[in-house]
Amino acid sequence: MDAEGHENFREFVENRSTALLKTAVLLNGGDRHAAEDLLQNALIKAAGRWHRIDEPEAYVRQILYRQQVNRWRLKWLRRELSVPEPLENPAAHHAVDDGPGAADLRIVMRAALARLTARQRTVLVLRYFEDLPEADVARLLGCSVGTVRSTTHRSLARLRRLAPELAALGPADAEQQPSRDFSPVEVRP
Repeated sequence: MDAEGHENFREFVENRSTALLKTAVLLNGGDRHAAEDLLQNALIKAAGRWHRIDEPEAYVRQILYRQQVNRWRLKWLRRELSVPEPLENPAAHHAVDDGPGAADLRIVMRAALARLTARQRTVLVLRYFEDLPEADVARLLGCSVGTVRSTTHRSLARLRRLAPELAALGPADAEQQPSRDFSPVEVRP
């Protein structure tokens, strides 16, 4: 990589790594250390081809998705995941306008996402956090649109079972949720 390419890559990492890390954390069910490893590996791969990349962020995101898919396809990499217990009654503590209440909901959502399979979590992140259409998710994951639909349906049902307190949010609450915050309202079909 020449000096100009090196500088462009450094600026890209400086400006976009926070957003990319947020996606990687969601893909890893809240495991920040695994997310950092995932992002670092994606950036290393992108650096090697930097001079040929037209859309760097799209390219790095695609590497993130594909690496995560490869992780859940390799069964020998599966391990137990410890997650904190959800609050006893987080629905009683939340109000969308209330900062701590919203934080409680994010904690419950993160814990529920962590208990999904990596495949389920990946499909939900791509569909609802990244807001990709089913066809694009299918292309990225190397499966059919029907598989994406059925996985989404099963993942949402499991998410609702894991965190029933998320159902307490109504349509009025949805309008107050910040955009691109992987909130429980966004995962409703």
